[in-house]
Amino acid sequence: MRTYGLSIFDLPKIPIGKWIEAIESWLEGNAGPVFKGIKTFIGSTVNGLADGFNAVPPLLLIVLFTALAFWIGRTRIALFTLLGLYLVYNLGYWENTMETLALVLVASIISIVLGIPLGIACARSDRVQKIVTPVLDFMQTMPAFVYLLPAVAFFSLGVAPGVIASVIFGIPPTIRLTNLGIRQVPVDLVEAADAFGSTPLQKLVKLQLPIAAPTIMAGVNQTIMLSLSMVVIASMIGAQGVGADVYRAVTQAKTGVGFEAGLAVVVLAIILDRITQNLVKNKRKGT
Repeated sequence: MRTYGLSIFDLPKIPIGKWIEAIESWLEGNAGPVFKGIKTFIGSTVNGLADGFNAVPPLLLIVLFTALAFWIGRTRIALFTLLGLYLVYNLGYWENTMETLALVLVASIISIVLGIPLGIACARSDRVQKIVTPVLDFMQTMPAFVYLLPAVAFFSLGVAPGVIASVIFGIPPTIRLTNLGIRQVPVDLVEAADAFGSTPLQKLVKLQLPIAAPTIMAGVNQTIMLSLSMVVIASMIGAQGVGADVYRAVTQAKTGVGFEAGLAVVVLAIILDRITQNLVKNKRKGT
């Protein structure tokens, strides 16, 4: 059989992996102090928050969390918070659960601080939205475990790479729903604000953000849930918390211990989910 030239299937492999490794090596060599500073800041923040939670007597903190849940979500979520957190305390996972909560809070706050301005930028510019949207698609479809590799490469093992991986994994919903919420503000209201001479900042702060707040809070809720799931996965690279108990139980084939640790994660996830959902509902009632 005669062949004429090379087929498209005979072309050499595109060295994407080598390109990524070259970029990684360049960043490690030129931005090492920056990564070290970020690692120190994140580590000290998470550890300080976890130490603060664990410095309070567990039963007192359970009462405080229950009161917060009652104030936001009323009786059902308050009752679940009381019983769920007491179960976590009874099973012996209190300190690790508070460490996980600290990780989730830091990762979520960083995601919100970065995500909402990016969402606002997307809402204000179609060009920015066209650039950011494919990046978000890539971030949401990439397997979660892949994020652990660059996090470890830049920040070594420990708390910081777990938080960074959680931020990357959890930030897209906040950006998307902030953009969506602002774009869904009625055009006639925006035109009325322009007619009254509002500056872009006044229009954003006094009109668009208040109306879009429920949609933005829905994105924040999703970000918190994704951050929690990633924090558990990040126990593979040294992140502290109850995720480490889950990982050890899996590696040692201890089904009972794994179920107990997983139950602590479930309790924390439900509490965070219900509280943020009720914040959304309360905001809608207020508007």
